[in-house]
Amino acid sequence: MKFIHTADWHLGKLVHGIYMTEEQRVVLNQFVQLVEEEKPDAVVIAGDLYDRSVPPTEAVNLLDEILFKINVELKTPILAISGNHDSAERLSFGSSWYRQSHFYMQGRLSREMTPVQLGGVNFYLVPYAEPGIVRELLDDQSIHSHEDAMKSLVGSIEKTINPNEPNVFIGHAFVIGGKTSDSERILSVGGSGCVSMDCFQPFSYTALGHLHSPDAIKHQTIKYSGSLLKYSFSEVNQRKTVSIVNIEPNGELTIEERSLTPKQDMREITGYLEELLDPAFYSKQKTDDYLKVVLHDEGAILDPINKLRQVYPNILHLEKKIDRKDMKEKTSLTTMQKQSKTELALFEEFYHEITTSEFSQEKRDLMTSIIDHVKGETGNL
Repeated sequence: MKFIHTADWHLGKLVHGIYMTEEQRVVLNQFVQLVEEEKPDAVVIAGDLYDRSVPPTEAVNLLDEILFKINVELKTPILAISGNHDSAERLSFGSSWYRQSHFYMQGRLSREMTPVQLGGVNFYLVPYAEPGIVRELLDDQSIHSHEDAMKSLVGSIEKTINPNEPNVFIGHAFVIGGKTSDSERILSVGGSGCVSMDCFQPFSYTALGHLHSPDAIKHQTIKYSGSLLKYSFSEVNQRKTVSIVNIEPNGELTIEERSLTPKQDMREITGYLEELLDPAFYSKQKTDDYLKVVLHDEGAILDPINKLRQVYPNILHLEKKIDRKDMKEKTSLTTMQKQSKTELALFEEFYHEITTSEFSQEKRDLMTSIIDHVKGETGNL
């Protein structure tokens, strides 16, 4: 069986004040063409179809248009789940009758872990859900982290899984060790949002969404497809691909990646203002790309952004290298200063960042008691 694995379309994405909808349309039309050429047995979309729970109308219309082309016009089954950016309820609408045309949309997490069977392969669709939702759904009070939740969900699947057939897990998660970018929304504080690779051991292939690079982790059977486009300047060096997966009846895999080409790339260019405005330099550039410009010039410069936009109309961010260096040194100094503060002082600083309420003497005494208790339990923080 052959299927195409994609994820993290983020339709309706706003990047530095610009909606990416038309860029997304260009790339998604290429994706539809790829589906037409490859004729896969299914298309897998591993979450974050939208960028927000209430997407703009243009994004809704684009998703409707693309899914109609794939599922109805090309008669290709679709297996999709909601991600942490999506509204589970919104994506669940109509799912019961979508199945009549082999469009399997799992928006809300279900207690029943029944796979979708296509071409001799069992697909388990597990949408993103907070640990608290999984705890209530499975009535398991031991679930406190995403790792706990994923292990419990996979444990439920293992009760009925057929190990003699190919089994594919479709999920949306942050696997431990994965490389992140600025455009991915954090799942939780600290490491409680991570799940281990061991969770997915029962499956022939794990099709993941959430991290935006296909190189986020290196594993033979656990894969991120990566995002549709570059959505932040931290992604300028990332490849953007979809995965074509062939899976044999015995579970053996062959995976091929295909790149999608945006009309306007997202890049970073650096240099002195005079150099960047020199025709000898910009004649070799695709000047209408979305750009981050880093200037090497020191001292004051008169209206550099408008001078640059005469040549590069889509500059989204401009900074000076010296300012970036100063900011790094300031951040480093702030970190050192925080490290020298007491636990109580750090908590008080955190408290004032999240609330306007007074940090009273009663609260101070309570936190002092808690900190002393924890230190007594662990020896030292």
